[in-house]
Amino acid sequence: MLRRADNELVTRVGPGTPMGLTLRRYWMPALLSSELPHADSDPLRVRLLGEDLVAFRDSNGSVGLIQNNCPHRGASLFFGRNEEGGIRCVYHGWKFDVSGQCLDMPAESDFRSKVAARAYPTTEKAGVVWTYMGPPERQPPVPDLEWMRAPAGYCWISRTYQSCNYLQAMEGGLDTSHSSFLHREFTPDGLTNPRARSTAPRLEVLNTDYGYMYASIRHLPDDKQNYVRVYHYVMPFYQLRAGGSPKSLGNTDGHMWVPIDDVTCWTYNFHFSHAGPLAYEEWQRVEHQMGRGLAEDYTPGTFKLKANATNDYGLSRERQRTVNYTGIQGTNTQDFAVQESMGAIYDRTREHLGSADTAIIQMRRLLLEAVRDVAEGRDPIGSRGQGSNVRPAQMYLPDDARWSETQLKDALVAQF
Repeated sequence: MLRRADNELVTRVGPGTPMGLTLRRYWMPALLSSELPHADSDPLRVRLLGEDLVAFRDSNGSVGLIQNNCPHRGASLFFGRNEEGGIRCVYHGWKFDVSGQCLDMPAESDFRSKVAARAYPTTEKAGVVWTYMGPPERQPPVPDLEWMRAPAGYCWISRTYQSCNYLQAMEGGLDTSHSSFLHREFTPDGLTNPRARSTAPRLEVLNTDYGYMYASIRHLPDDKQNYVRVYHYVMPFYQLRAGGSPKSLGNTDGHMWVPIDDVTCWTYNFHFSHAGPLAYEEWQRVEHQMGRGLAEDYTPGTFKLKANATNDYGLSRERQRTVNYTGIQGTNTQDFAVQESMGAIYDRTREHLGSADTAIIQMRRLLLEAVRDVAEGRDPIGSRGQGSNVRPAQMYLPDDARWSETQLKDALVAQF
């Protein structure tokens, strides 16, 4: 369990909080590039780390991320006109570029050079608009994980709104043993899945300069071998895991859990095909199966799932008896149901952790260490671009084989 003070420390992310200051030392996903589809497209509200912002794409295609309130009298720039290289407040016509600099103040003598809206630098990569919200002099390199370097069509990304603290969601993602129960299907393929056949994985964690890699080792006595799945946790909010078949080239799947504020977060979902490009329609089919992605899965105009707490996530007791363990359709939706059921911020002083929680315990330690590093003037772990060439893996190994041998670790390094 966590002490109450530490639970507060790692879950509170607003401006000026220790965890908020720490997360601001990393590049953060702010939105999907597709949400600003063309130059001078409609402005978009963005809330990130408890701060209300407005995103817009200017006439040159550059993305600005600036404070919500106009520096003049505080009207929301969301209502602004996005035109001719900047966003113009509809209250008095003050206009700002993507850097936040005031370009025009029609009803005033010209002191525009002295006025600027708070703005954060942005860049676009892998279908995501990234932003850095920390001290300019400590700005780190832009993230460069393997899936971010994939050619068009090899990687797809989506995002879904989640009604709980980011840490709760991330702990669910890093937890490997829950898949034996929460995601169990009663189909023939589901019953032969190694995660259903072996429900008590042994976890091993190896610390790295970007976070850690960890293995879920499931003994399959009938086969006289182990099913091993190797994951990566890249600070502060990435998980990489292997998809597809252990006997194929497979995929890299994963998530980013990005705090909107203390009690809500964005779950970004990415899928990277190693073997070749994946058609958009095929990716959408997979997204729908996972309980995310298609327009029909969301409340119109949002990234909020129609299956949510107000309708018990579509729970069917008949389906629970005959189809799957939960009676809820979609892997993400199953995750959201249990994670949100804990409340917005769970009181971790009430936990009883075991060996299956090893990865979660280590993640919390790293976050607390990062907070201390920032408070003492050091760069937090993983903020300088480490981990750019790691790749997850899954495999069947003989009982006596060690997944962490040097040659296997070398095989996990991305060659794409």
